[in-house]
Amino acid sequence: MDYAGYEDRASTVCIDATEVKRIREGAQLTQLYVSKVVGVTTDTISRWENNRYTTIRRENALKLAEALEVQLDDILLKPVADESDAAIIPRKRSPLVWLVLAVILLSAIFVIGYFLTLAPPPAVAVTAERLLPAYAAPGSTIPVQIRLTHRAQSGGIILREYFPAGWKIIQANPPASSLDNVHGVARWIIKAGEDRDRVVYLVQVDVEAKRDATEGFQGEIISSMEGSQSAIPVLGESSVKVAPVHWVDANADGRIDDAEMLEGSFTVEDMAGVHINWNDLESLWDAGSYRWDKQKNRFVPEPD
Repeated sequence: MDYAGYEDRASTVCIDATEVKRIREGAQLTQLYVSKVVGVTTDTISRWENNRYTTIRRENALKLAEALEVQLDDILLKPVADESDAAIIPRKRSPLVWLVLAVILLSAIFVIGYFLTLAPPPAVAVTAERLLPAYAAPGSTIPVQIRLTHRAQSGGIILREYFPAGWKIIQANPPASSLDNVHGVARWIIKAGEDRDRVVYLVQVDVEAKRDATEGFQGEIISSMEGSQSAIPVLGESSVKVAPVHWVDANADGRIDDAEMLEGSFTVEDMAGVHINWNDLESLWDAGSYRWDKQKNRFVPEPD
C-alpha cells in the first residue's frame, strides 16, 4: 500500500496511542503542554494515549506531531500487512500423526531395552578395608575391623585374613568359618544375599612379642562370578607397632584424652558382636593416665 498517498487523501488518520505516549514521556513533555499546542483539552490527549486504536482529524495529527517534535509517520498506526506477509500459522497435527509418533517412540525404547538385556552385566568391584589400632601391648587384645564396601554377589565371597604368627583370634563376628591360630590364618564365607558390611574380630597379642617390633596383617577377598575367580587384596591399615600402649591411645602419651575416648566409643559400637570391656576403658580414662602391668597382662589406671 502507498502509505504517503494514504496520508494525503485521508481527512482522518489512525494514531498509535502507545507510540504517542512513549514519545511524549521520552521527551519529558506534559499532557498540558501538548494539549496547548494541538488546541485540545488534556482529557483529549489522555484519551488518545489510552486508546490503542484512535482515529483523529489529520489536522490534529499534524499538530500533535509538531508538539512531539517528530514526523507524522512516527505517530501513525502502521497499516496491516498483506495476507501474503502474515505469519504462517502451523497446522495442528492430526491424531493419526501423534499415534504414529508414539508407536515409533515405544518401538525405539523396546529395541534399546532388548539390546541392553543382551549386554553382559558390568563387573562389580568387591573391595574391603582394614582398620587397625596403631599400637598393641604384648599379651593385650586389640580390635580389628574389615569393612566390606560391597555386599556379597551372586556367587558369594570368601574373606581370607592373615595375622601375625603367635597371635590368636579369640572372638569374631561373624565367627570364622575356618580358623588357624597356629599359622595366623582365618577365613570367612559370606554367602550371596547376606546383608553384611563388615567382619570384626579381637586378636590377642603374643606375650612374647618383641617390643617396638612392627607386625603385619594381610588379607584378600575371593569372589566368583560365572565360573571365574578373582582375588582382591584387602586395603587399609596393615601394620601394628608392639608397645605398652593402649589401642585407644592414638598418640601414645600414656593417657586417654576425651577425643581418643570418643573415637574409642565409636570403635566399640562398630565392634558389635564381640566383647570389649567398656568399664575398664572408662577407668583408664577417668584416672588420667595408665600403665601396662606385665604380671597381670593388662592396663591399670595410674592416677595423676
